[in-house]
Amino acid sequence: MTRTTRSRRKLVAAQLFSGAGIASGYAVGGLLAEQISGSTAMAGFAQMSVILGAGLVAYPLAALAGRRGRRVALSLGFGLGVLGAAIVLIAVAAQLLPLFMLGMMLSGSCTAAGLQARYAAVDGVPPAGAGRAMSIVVWATTVGSVLGPNITEPGARLGAALGLNPLAGPYVISMSAFAIASLIAATLGRETRTQPSMNRASVEPGGRAPRPLRLGAALRHALAHPVALFAMVTIVTGQMMMTNVMVMTPVHMDHQGFALGTIGIVVSVHIAGMYALSPIFGWAADRWGPLVVIACGAAVFAVTIALGVIDATAPVSSMGLLTTALLLLGVGWSMFLIGGSALLTASVPSEARVPLQGASDSAMNLGGAVMAASAGAVQAAGGFLWINLMATAVLLITLLFGARALRGGARGSVLPGGAAAGSPALSEPVG
Repeated sequence: MTRTTRSRRKLVAAQLFSGAGIASGYAVGGLLAEQISGSTAMAGFAQMSVILGAGLVAYPLAALAGRRGRRVALSLGFGLGVLGAAIVLIAVAAQLLPLFMLGMMLSGSCTAAGLQARYAAVDGVPPAGAGRAMSIVVWATTVGSVLGPNITEPGARLGAALGLNPLAGPYVISMSAFAIASLIAATLGRETRTQPSMNRASVEPGGRAPRPLRLGAALRHALAHPVALFAMVTIVTGQMMMTNVMVMTPVHMDHQGFALGTIGIVVSVHIAGMYALSPIFGWAADRWGPLVVIACGAAVFAVTIALGVIDATAPVSSMGLLTTALLLLGVGWSMFLIGGSALLTASVPSEARVPLQGASDSAMNLGGAVMAASAGAVQAAGGFLWINLMATAVLLITLLFGARALRGGARGSVLPGGAAAGSPALSEPVG
């Protein structure tokens, strides 16, 4: 077994436990915030704290990975999640909302670490195989993430048995799962130090990899190149749309009288959509090009929003309709994440790749945090209908950037197989 294979298996195992920990608390985080504060708006702020934490940690973790390797960065990222879950438990017992938000924010570090793990799988892999490599690790989150919401009720019983608020019980499970993920990441070897795959335009004389750009220079490069910018926008807006709808769905269902177990099932189906089909999307990105995957993702998002609007305007909310909509919401997110990440990998030189990976992950979580922060107030003002209309606006922005990228030559710059065609031209601004 090669070192790369061993590392990938460890990444898969860490993702499994981390996914279970994230999903275990995800379904009840908004409900806890609403319970502590007595305000529906705070439900959105609870999930906003998680996403904000992921956004704030994403780039520092990427920078740490560049200096010390993925092992150090990932083990620290998951370890901060353990601390966050412990603080959540203390805050719920003390009924302290600010402390609860701090714990949720630290828990978001596990999200950032999980996202970085997909790039860890790509390190050293040629761009033509980037989609498949990262999709394997993304797929690994499926088992844990689908399991997580379904242990919400057992977690509640565990919390009650420990003398805690029953809704806090799932965070006991989260804390344990994050700890295991951190320990697994700590066993990764030195081969997981970032080794960006190189295209021909990015290799210095003698075959050496060029020195990574600073963040400012990398961002200026992305802003000057419509294809690279569209890749980053796709990653960010996919997260924004998914977050906007997902964080308020449990609250919407709770208000419609659905049981906690039923809410957990819908969240599980959604998370299955996020991860289960990722190997197919990775293969499609390598076979037909990332742009095809992104275009299909946009169509899936459009259908999801339409279903959400139908449910929001119906006299009675439908379990079947919500389940279908949330499944497709996860599928659209997966297409945007895999397609956008593969497009970013293929469309920028290796010296800009690591800083832009970290920046895009940071931006996607900060964008999601903005949507989550406003979702509670929007839900309170206009109901689930307005939530879906917000997602529509974000989708339209994505399409505008996509049209600009196509005018700038995206179809000619990224060919099927994920390889950058005419890579030297990617170092020159387009249109």
